[in-house]
Amino acid sequence: MTFDAFLETNNNVAKITMQGELDASTAPQLKAKLEEAAAQEPKRLVLIMEGLEYMASAGLRMLIFAKQKMGTGVDIYMVGTQEMVLDTIKKTGFDKSVFLLDQYDEEQLEAV
Repeated sequence: MTFDAFLETNNNVAKITMQGELDASTAPQLKAKLEEAAAQEPKRLVLIMEGLEYMASAGLRMLIFAKQKMGTGVDIYMVGTQEMVLDTIKKTGFDKSVFLLDQYDEEQLEAV
């Protein structure tokens, strides 16, 4: 399986939609999108993860990178995280550093 990441920015919200499998070979794609998003200095980073079927430790490192790159003033939301990926996030305690949502609520997340 491949990996794709799409970035869109609206109202100071950077939204990255991920699909496929995030591992060591695909992590650089996500890193590039995270750096592109950080350069726009958003107030929130929203990671749409419904299509992310697998995440290796390299993917987790990219999530930690996102938290560091965005800084403490940027809230990170993970939306629609599949059970297998969510399990990894919870086992590492990273779920305490982000907001987990079942579905995307544009009104809530894109309010200025």
